[in-house]
Amino acid sequence: MLMAFNPKSIKRIGILTSGGDAPALNAVIRAAVKSAVLMNGKEVYGIRDGLEGLVVKNGIFPLSLADVRGILPLGGTILGTKNTGNFDCFFDGSPESDKHKIIKKSIRTLKKHKIDAMMLIGGEGSLSVAEYFHQANFPVVGVPKTIDNDLASTDYTFGFDTAVSVATDAIDRLTTTAESHGRVMILELMGRSAGWISLSSGIAGGADIILIPEIPFTVANVAKHIHLRESTGAHSHIIVIAEGACPKGKKPQFYKAAKGKLRLGGIGDWLALELSKKVNSEIRTTVLGHIQRGGKPTSFDRVLASRFGSYAIKMIMNGNFGRMVALQTPDIRSVSLSEAVSHYHTVDPNSGLIRTGRALGLAFGD
Repeated sequence: MLMAFNPKSIKRIGILTSGGDAPALNAVIRAAVKSAVLMNGKEVYGIRDGLEGLVVKNGIFPLSLADVRGILPLGGTILGTKNTGNFDCFFDGSPESDKHKIIKKSIRTLKKHKIDAMMLIGGEGSLSVAEYFHQANFPVVGVPKTIDNDLASTDYTFGFDTAVSVATDAIDRLTTTAESHGRVMILELMGRSAGWISLSSGIAGGADIILIPEIPFTVANVAKHIHLRESTGAHSHIIVIAEGACPKGKKPQFYKAAKGKLRLGGIGDWLALELSKKVNSEIRTTVLGHIQRGGKPTSFDRVLASRFGSYAIKMIMNGNFGRMVALQTPDIRSVSLSEAVSHYHTVDPNSGLIRTGRALGLAFGD
């Protein structure tokens, strides 16, 4: 017979933020610390620079109520974050033995600091690593973080609403200059596998064409829609394109960044060049990039992040490990980590939002 979980066995809780930054990370940290300390009388420790902080010296430090005071509206994360670091082995196809070795070393670090449970805030990649901790029998809960909104089992991830608001503002600004000059304006947004930011901000900002990874496009179809709009008197056009979007039969666009690294992006410039062969209008490209990740989180993201942070502590106190916090409107629930990272949450080409766009005269290049 299994013994009932005793919350008194949890004295110290570790928190780390992993992967790319996102607005409202600090709101999650604040909510978790306040819930753990004020409501449950537990100690909280921060882990610096994401998963990297578990395998380097001086990566763990106490987090007090004073440390989280005033951080609710701040962008970024007071804990710092890394995309991979010493955890590269989880993303480059290294043998399972290498991954287990890193996990064992990380758990030794946690136990050395007498941390009894960990709250890992991250996206699909980071939460996949959290599942490894769970498999190694270390108590862990996950909190979904990604501006791409591409994590399964949760209606929304925090950071997404802020990214959409920033992108919508950019579309508003580009629209006025496009109208002034009679130009085609291409706005390239983040979105590797999922086009949620481009789709949502494109509809909110009144874009004319939206190109996303889930719907392969052709340059001919994009040009055709521009000519159609011109026949109705339109002299400027706004195209929103996700960085992971690609033409039919082709692979996503990459560019060579610093130190020779290949990074996803450049599809906006590629489209501008190809489109210039088919339309007479002047074309300009804007890549919004990391601006979508920075700055103050929206009120929606602050509330969602606060709900996630406090609920994650509740999960720890109830012994619900190996699970992720999820918004299943209107409630906050939990799902298994394995379920959460089993597949991406992508845009259904036949979804209501796509149908709304088509009804508004939007083109998707297909």
